[in-house]
Amino acid sequence: MLQQMLNRYTITSDEDYHNALREVMQEIALAGLYRGGFFKHAAFYGGTALRIFYGLDRYSEDLDFSLLHPQQDFKLEPYFKAINDEFSALGIDTKITQKVKTNITNIESAFLKNTTSTHILLLDGAQQTDQVIKIKFEVDTNPPLGFDTTEQLLLQPFSFYLKCFSSADLYAGKMHALLYRNWKTRVKGRDWYDFEFYVRNNFELNLEHLAIRAKQSADIANNIFLTQELFTDILRNKIEVLDIENAKLDIRRFIADEKVLEIWSKEYFLILVDRIQFKSK
Repeated sequence: MLQQMLNRYTITSDEDYHNALREVMQEIALAGLYRGGFFKHAAFYGGTALRIFYGLDRYSEDLDFSLLHPQQDFKLEPYFKAINDEFSALGIDTKITQKVKTNITNIESAFLKNTTSTHILLLDGAQQTDQVIKIKFEVDTNPPLGFDTTEQLLLQPFSFYLKCFSSADLYAGKMHALLYRNWKTRVKGRDWYDFEFYVRNNFELNLEHLAIRAKQSADIANNIFLTQELFTDILRNKIEVLDIENAKLDIRRFIADEKVLEIWSKEYFLILVDRIQFKSK
């Protein structure tokens, strides 16, 4: 089954193999969470959800989830066995480590890595081995509400449905991260790549959910009504100070063709702002 899952990818380099194996392991982890009943309480969102279910053409590192309702005492650990069992069934031994919190946050985190070698036979007969993959799980235990979910079908390692954010609410989460995530001197080029993807593919943005997120994070005051005009002004201001070259550096290892970044400029992103489509109420 592992070989079959990997055969979906064109693998010509170590980096190709690493990205493909990580994505296959993400899908196996989702299957384990499903068997453990996790999606009765939570929904999948973030860049990996956008790639697997909505066609994003870049790789993504983490598995991000939101509880359907706030639950401050939620723990990921009860699902570890189901995840490990799913990997064991495919001949992969894994280790999951709970992240120990040093301060109080709404995020429950864990890290998974394979502890046995995996291999794939490439098209030319060469063998690539001994890749160690690390996957981070994050669950928002006090989520901003006002989002919709859909049941999405995953066909491998077996067929099952899992709960995922709607595309409009995934879009809202991405724009919240793009506008307000604090990376200090770093630029998360992946956010800008995803923004471009949403606009280019005519996805609608749920502005109401974005407003709920921004108010919960205290980036917008509770008495402010987030209109389309205010949102686009905030976004344009963000673009005016964007370091384009640093954004490109961040995204390069996640995409197959760097030439798609040649068009990136402040002027280009400002044009994209005018192409944003908003979900009607």
